Amino acid sequence: MDHRSGSASGQVNTGLIGLVVAVATIGGFMFGYDSGVINGTQKGLEAAFGLGRLGIGVNVGAILVGSSIGAFGAGRLADLIGRRNTMMVSAVLFIVSALMAGAAESSAIFIVARIIGGLGVGAASVTSPVYISEVTPANVRGRLSSIQQVMIISGLTGAFVANFALARYAGGSTATLWGGYAAWRWMFWLQVIPAAIYLVALFFIPESPRYLVVKGREAEAQGVLARLFGAAEADRKVREIRASLAGDHHRPALSDLVDKRTGRIRPILWVGIGLAVFQQLVGINVVFYYGATLWEAVGFTEDNSLQINILSGVLSIGACLLTIALIDRIGRKPLLLIGSAGMAVTLAVVAWAFSTAVTDAGGAVTLPGNAGVIALVAANLYVIFFNVSWGPVMWVMLGEMFPNQIRGSALAVSGFAQWIANAAISVSFPSLVVSPGLAITYCGYAIAAAASFVFVRAMVHETRGRELEDMVG
Repeated sequence: MDHRSGSASGQVNTGLIGLVVAVATIGGFMFGYDSGVINGTQKGLEAAFGLGRLGIGVNVGAILVGSSIGAFGAGRLADLIGRRNTMMVSAVLFIVSALMAGAAESSAIFIVARIIGGLGVGAASVTSPVYISEVTPANVRGRLSSIQQVMIISGLTGAFVANFALARYAGGSTATLWGGYAAWRWMFWLQVIPAAIYLVALFFIPESPRYLVVKGREAEAQGVLARLFGAAEADRKVREIRASLAGDHHRPALSDLVDKRTGRIRPILWVGIGLAVFQQLVGINVVFYYGATLWEAVGFTEDNSLQINILSGVLSIGACLLTIALIDRIGRKPLLLIGSAGMAVTLAVVAWAFSTAVTDAGGAVTLPGNAGVIALVAANLYVIFFNVSWGPVMWVMLGEMFPNQIRGSALAVSGFAQWIANAAISVSFPSLVVSPGLAITYCGYAIAAAASFVFVRAMVHETRGRELEDMVG
């Protein structure tokens, strides 16, 4: 443990730190819910808007367009108006999107609504981790930052449970529910409740002290730090934060990402981009966005497929809790390596299982013998490996690995890269199911997982226990 991070441990206000982490991670819940709700609504969208495979891909992928823009914009916006205010903006976007998506009478309106929701998802995805990293002690920062992924998965699982319950109650996702509206519309409208809670709760937490120092509001920063860590620690932290900023004290800017001595992009940014992109190239959001459709494609009913989604969500939460227990003990890099190796193996098994699929005379696809069970077990083991490693650890590292001066800008670029990769994987999947097929598609994800192992071994450096002011790059 860093010798300074424990120096004021007796004065650490665990209650306040717990509150700010709890509120900030509601953004993770919204991130997860907004990403996962689409999973059970695809039949409704297809029926309401007359969509084909490409249309479904565009409607599902619309959120990712907004998310990439939101992630890039939020990284910069958080440097301009603050971390807390940026999270408030994302909460409002979630509310507007949920109301519009549920009420949409055309595919075009629905796409606009989902892009708006994506702006909120992108903003929450980069702002919550950096805020948490900036208000928590170094010795427990990994644990507390990992809660973000627990909340993302909780949001996904919450969406899966809500979708299943509403579809079961109505008699199907396209059946009429309350007020004469189809169940799939209520799946979106339900999101307004947690989004409103998020917005209200944000009024009760302080701004990031590191943002306040950057803005020259050192007295406010000192007040926040004193509440978090005690007066003596607050004085020292303000001095360290000030010293970690640019020598000429200019405000953070995208140009800071270029090393003034070499004229090249800082190496640490390439590591951040690599982490962000590899997290998506392993195909995890295929499970999150298309889980129900995927399992129906190999012979499960809609009801069973929605239940499998819930099982995957519960296993994911359990895996994230294991990460919380391990991340500040064994470090970030070992968890990433374990996850890469485990995902490569389990994805290869899933690819093999799908290679055995047969189509009957009626066109229905099934997995013969034990292949269905093997695919289901391997897919859920894959989800566990992802959520014990790359799921939470990538966001933890992006929130802490960059120096103070470039953190917002580097997060903007890395977050943008993450969502672009997410879009490429998610939008391409419905077409890849047809050609070249599930087996080859999953083989590609397995190769990406193996490549991520090599990348981590060669490029990623451990950040466990280090103060944010000590990050270099």
